[in-house]
Amino acid sequence: MINKIDKNIPDFLLSPRYRVYRHLLLQLTIMCISSSVFADLSGEICATRERFYCFIGFYFILNLDVYCNIYLLAPRYLMKDRIFSYILSVVGLILLSVVFISILQSYFYHFNEMYPEEEPYIVLNIFSSMISIGLLTFGSSTLLLIKYWIGYNQRVDELASSTLQSELKFLKKQINPHFLFNMLNNANVLIRKNPKEASRVLFRLKDLLRYQINDSAKEKVLLNSEIQFLNDYLNLEKIRRDKFEFFIFKEGKTDQVWLPPLLFIPFVENAVKHNLDAENKSFVYLSFEVEDNNLLFRCQNSKPAIAPERDGVGGLGLKNISRRLELLFPGDYSLKIQEDEKTYTVNLHLTL
Repeated sequence: MINKIDKNIPDFLLSPRYRVYRHLLLQLTIMCISSSVFADLSGEICATRERFYCFIGFYFILNLDVYCNIYLLAPRYLMKDRIFSYILSVVGLILLSVVFISILQSYFYHFNEMYPEEEPYIVLNIFSSMISIGLLTFGSSTLLLIKYWIGYNQRVDELASSTLQSELKFLKKQINPHFLFNMLNNANVLIRKNPKEASRVLFRLKDLLRYQINDSAKEKVLLNSEIQFLNDYLNLEKIRRDKFEFFIFKEGKTDQVWLPPLLFIPFVENAVKHNLDAENKSFVYLSFEVEDNNLLFRCQNSKPAIAPERDGVGGLGLKNISRRLELLFPGDYSLKIQEDEKTYTVNLHLTL
C-alpha cells in the first residue's frame, strides 16, 4: 500500500495525463484563499457585491502571481541557482501584488460609503493578503523543486538501470565466448578419437548452444534448467576425459527457483579447467540446496599434483561472475572460496 502511494505521488506530479488535475487543484487552492475576503472582523460571512468584486480581483492577482512564479521566475532564477535574484524577484512580485490588492480593496470598499467601519478590516485584509501571497508563491516553488527533484532522481535511476543492463550484457558476452571455445575444443578432440561418438556429442552441443543463445537472453530461468545445462556440459567433459567424474546433488524446491541465466557455468568451467590430471582421477562435485528464500551452491573440484597458477579467484570468468553477483544481488550474496592440498571449493550463498 505504501509503495503504491509512493508511486502515485511522482506520477501525479510528473505525468502529462495529470496536468489538468494539477491545475484544477491549484485553482481550487487559490479560490479557497481568495474567499477569505468574504469574512469580516467578527468572523461572519459578508457576501456583498463589493466583496465579490474584491474576490474576483484577488483571485486573478493570485493566479498572476503564482503562474508568473512557476513559468517565469522559478525557471529563470531558482532552477539556475540564482537564489538572491529569485528572492528579490519574488519579493518585488509580492509587493506589487499587494499594491494592486490595496488599490482594489480601497476602491471597492469606498465605492459605497455605507461601510466606514470596515476600514480596519481593509488594513488587516491587506496584511493577510501579503502573507497568503507569500505562502502560496513559495509553496508553489517548493512543489516545483520537489517535482524537479523527483524527475531528476527518476532520470538518474533510469540511467543507472540502463548502465547496469549494459554492464551485465558486457559481462555475459565475456563469459559466453570462453564457454563456446571450450565446447568446440571438446568436440574437436572427440572427432579425432571416435567420430560416431563425436556425432552424438555434437547434437548435445547443439542443445547446449541453443540454451546458451536463447535462454541467456532471458532475464531469468528456472534453476532446474541451469542444472540440466551444467549436467550436459559435464557429460561432454566426461566423454572427453577417461579419468573424470562428476556428481550433482539437489535438495529443496529447485523447480520453483528463478535466477539469472549462466550464473554457475563460470564456476564449473573454472573447476574443469583446473583439475586436469592425466595420471589420477579428477572430479567435480556440484551441490544446490534450496531452503526458504536461500540458495546454497557449492562447487568442489579435485586438484592435480601440479596445479596451474590461478589468477585471483580463478581467472577472468570468475572475476566477471563476481561483478555480476554484485550487480544482480547487491548485499544479498556471499562468495567464499576454500582451498587445501587436494580440493578447491566455491561456496555461494544467495538470498532469493
